[in-house]
Amino acid sequence: MMRLGLLGCGNIGHIIARHTGSFTISAVFDQVFERAAGIASISGATAYRDFASFINADIDIVVEAASVSAVKLYATDVIANRKDMVIMSVGALTDRGFRDMIRTKARENGRKIYIPSGAIFGLDNLKIGRISTIKRLLLRTTKSPAALGIWAQERRQIFSGKANECIKAYPKNVNVSVAMSLAAGMDTDVELFVDPAVDQNVHELFIEGDFGEAYIRVTNMPSPDNPATSYLAALSVLSLLEKIEDPIIVGT
Repeated sequence: MMRLGLLGCGNIGHIIARHTGSFTISAVFDQVFERAAGIASISGATAYRDFASFINADIDIVVEAASVSAVKLYATDVIANRKDMVIMSVGALTDRGFRDMIRTKARENGRKIYIPSGAIFGLDNLKIGRISTIKRLLLRTTKSPAALGIWAQERRQIFSGKANECIKAYPKNVNVSVAMSLAAGMDTDVELFVDPAVDQNVHELFIEGDFGEAYIRVTNMPSPDNPATSYLAALSVLSLLEKIEDPIIVGT
């Protein structure tokens, strides 16, 4: 059974801990030790106070569910210690130099870095479409003003530009656009709206290319324990973990 190390012990970490099946959680680490201890009590894992002890534990893969800064701080050491890694905070990979560096390190160490599909559907379609030519790639996201800490009385657009620009302004809210860019091999156009009439995140994907065109609309239910977290994003990690060791691979 695959042994998992959990880096970051917030809401997503708790969802993972409650749904172990084809894997077991062996080690957990969070800069707030009490959070790690809480998940350890649920999963039977060992909670570590320092990263060096955590990364040397008996684990096969590290799941990052912390932050962009945590990815940049720890990813190199995870790979150097010959552990595979799942990165939830995909916004860290907008830094091309960092992305190229950890790709090179992973190849040198024979490791894999996995990016879950997160809060949307359709990444498989993008990976297929890029084999020919993608001519239009747009993500239109609508959130409540409260989700972004913005006051608004009516629907209005607060950003229009590229994904690598949007993630700098809203680092906790548009990881979806970065995942799209990585899948498509090109920077995603982003339109970000706030709307006081919505209480869920709405993601609309517009894709056009030599293959044809696609429109995907996803309305995310919030996580039961934390309305700031998409439940679909948490479930996408579980799906990825369950199929990593399956010899039959469905999709790209």
